[in-house]
Amino acid sequence: MKSKERNDAHVTELALAAGRGDRAALTDFIRETQDDVWRLLAHLGGHEIADDLTQETYLRVMGALPRFAARSSARTWLLSLARRVWVDNIRHDMARPRKSIVEYENTGATDASNAGIWSEWIDVRTLIDALPPERREALILTQVLGYTYEEAAKIADVRVGTIRSRVARARADLISATAAGDSSEEDGKSAQG
Repeated sequence: MKSKERNDAHVTELALAAGRGDRAALTDFIRETQDDVWRLLAHLGGHEIADDLTQETYLRVMGALPRFAARSSARTWLLSLARRVWVDNIRHDMARPRKSIVEYENTGATDASNAGIWSEWIDVRTLIDALPPERREALILTQVLGYTYEEAAKIADVRVGTIRSRVARARADLISATAAGDSSEEDGKSAQG
C-alpha cells in the first residue's frame, strides 16, 4: 500500500506542476492516470464509449488543473471528474442505443480451452451491468479498481457509509442473481431428466 501512496503523491505533484503550466508534467500526469480513468469509464459506461469519455475527461482536466488545490489526491480528484463526465453523458444521451452485451471487443474465446473462461466472464459482466448504476459504480471503484471506501466516497461525492451500503447491496444483488441463475439451471435439468 505504501507504493500506491507514493504513486498518488507523485501524481498529485505532477498535477500541481501541470496546473502551473509545466507541459512535461501534464504529459506524465496523463500517462500515469489514463489507465485508471479509462477502466472506470469502461466499467461505468461501457467499452464502446470509454475512449470518448476519457478524452472528454482530460479536456475538462486541462481547464481545471490551474485551480487544482490538492485537497485530495490528484487521482481521486481526476476520477471524480471522470465520474461527472459519465453522469453528464447519461443526462445528455439517455436515448442512445447500446450495443449488445455480447459485442465486447478485444476479448474472445479463440480456442476450446478459453470458452469456459469467456462464458464466465460474460456472465459476470452481464450481472454487473444489470446492477443499478450507483451500486455498480461503488462496486467497480472498490472491488475492481481497488480504491478504499473513503476514496470511492470522494470520487462519487457521497458519504463513506453510502459507499459501504451500495457495495453491500451490490454484492447481495450479485449473490441473488447468481442463486436465481443456478436454480433456473437446476429446474431446466430437472425438466429434461
